[in-house]
Amino acid sequence: MQDLNQPYVKLEIQNKIGYVTFFHPNSNSLPGSLLRELATTIESASNSSEVNVIVLKSAGEKAFCAGASFDELVNITDLETGDYFFSGFALVINAIRNSSKFVIGRVQGKAVGGGVGLAAACDYTFASTRSDAKLSELALGIGPFVVGPAVERKIGTSAFAEMSIDYDWRSAEWSKSKGLYVDIFETTDALDLAVNTLATKLANNSPEAMADLKRVLWEGTENWDTLLFERAKISGRLVLSEFTKNYINEFKSKSK
Repeated sequence: MQDLNQPYVKLEIQNKIGYVTFFHPNSNSLPGSLLRELATTIESASNSSEVNVIVLKSAGEKAFCAGASFDELVNITDLETGDYFFSGFALVINAIRNSSKFVIGRVQGKAVGGGVGLAAACDYTFASTRSDAKLSELALGIGPFVVGPAVERKIGTSAFAEMSIDYDWRSAEWSKSKGLYVDIFETTDALDLAVNTLATKLANNSPEAMADLKRVLWEGTENWDTLLFERAKISGRLVLSEFTKNYINEFKSKSK
């Protein structure tokens, strides 16, 4: 039985479907180690001959992903560590992008910052009606630099600018209307039914045809292997500012 107090990433394979699940007790926030484990797990599923389609999801019924771990952000004290941390998001997004297999996103709750990036990077994302989304990075003083290309690609420049500049919550309905989510569902059961129905359909399709289609759908993103890491350096520099440190400390003190 999985320890619900410990963060984890796991891969379960059923009927040619690779279910990649991540969890962190702090609202599924993502420290650097978990980001790298998530990236390598997606790569493992991508390289497995037993997997034809991947489902990316988080555990629990509340937040899908609260984004970057504030506990880790506040302890970053140099450029190298900052770059290393934000590169974790680049690794996960590129693992999804470079996979020859479609990745279906299952978003059961709120998505913040990097969580929005994960939802956007998936090839086809279903969500619950509780899955409001927020790009809160500008409030922290860092900006949505690493996840930005994935979000902008999915919802367009205008909607991405709206989310980035006016960093308030966007409802699941708004997110669906902009293309972040393909569809939204009132219950978790209905969400899981939609995810598993599509995953089962794709698991029985031609892997070669799906790989070719995925490659076509992601044309124009070939520079992300360098772009996302360049963006990580921007966030890694900005996270060292007094503005960001003060914001995180104030947020953490209010949360106690």
